[in-house]
Amino acid sequence: MSGRWFATKPLDTAAVQLICVSHAGAGASAYRDWQDRLGPAIEVLPVQLPGREARFGESLVRSVSEVVDGLIGPVLERVRGPVAIFGHSMGSLIGYELAHAMAERGRTPVHLFVSGYTAPHLPHVGPALHTLPDQEFHDHISTLQGTASEVLDHPELMGLLLRVLKADYELCETYRHPERPAFSVPVTAFGGEQDPDTAGERLARWDDLSTGRTAVRWFSGGHFYLHHHLDELMTIIEDTLLGTSREHGGSIDGSDRPDRPRTAGSPVLPTS
Repeated sequence: MSGRWFATKPLDTAAVQLICVSHAGAGASAYRDWQDRLGPAIEVLPVQLPGREARFGESLVRSVSEVVDGLIGPVLERVRGPVAIFGHSMGSLIGYELAHAMAERGRTPVHLFVSGYTAPHLPHVGPALHTLPDQEFHDHISTLQGTASEVLDHPELMGLLLRVLKADYELCETYRHPERPAFSVPVTAFGGEQDPDTAGERLARWDDLSTGRTAVRWFSGGHFYLHHHLDELMTIIEDTLLGTSREHGGSIDGSDRPDRPRTAGSPVLPTS
């Protein structure tokens, strides 16, 4: 069952697994080099969403609940020990609801990493972008600097991408946060200092949704800041997860760590 959602082979050396959910318009390939960057102690599980890449022929999904309903079975089949979730932008919203679904089934994630997404219980600000005419929507996508110019300037490729992007934006913009207690999953929220989507306290308000420890980390850059700070991001994720794995009885050999500079930008700011 998990084959459509997770194309990677199991990594028996891993002490902890990391489910990764992509941003709007993207697929599992957004995380194609994360396994090499994080090393064998962390198994990276990129989620392949319907309607793109290897699942291009399938219908697109337009609601978070539909994604999570389809994903939860394959997740429970694939995970075995400590497991965390990372999501960027739309992936943060899906990852958040997936974390709740896992907790309800007795498989509470050890950590949730969210990136470039406002706390989902806050009201949506601005127009419903998925309803814009194609050219106006194209212009909006251009400002995010997350799509290659070769794609933006190619009418046929952009036509295919717009179909996926509009469905993904609809998924985010029609989401309504349910009334429910906060979960206990620790949260780290990443954001770009020039990203209007997470301006002010909209990123820090993830703290409202968890009774666990919440930390906020800012990087220079906009919505796709992570393209320029991937080493720092990997360091934070690695240090967080390998420490968590030890707390859950895992055994980590220092040789499992990839050779990467052990520095990261501004300090993590705990909010609880």
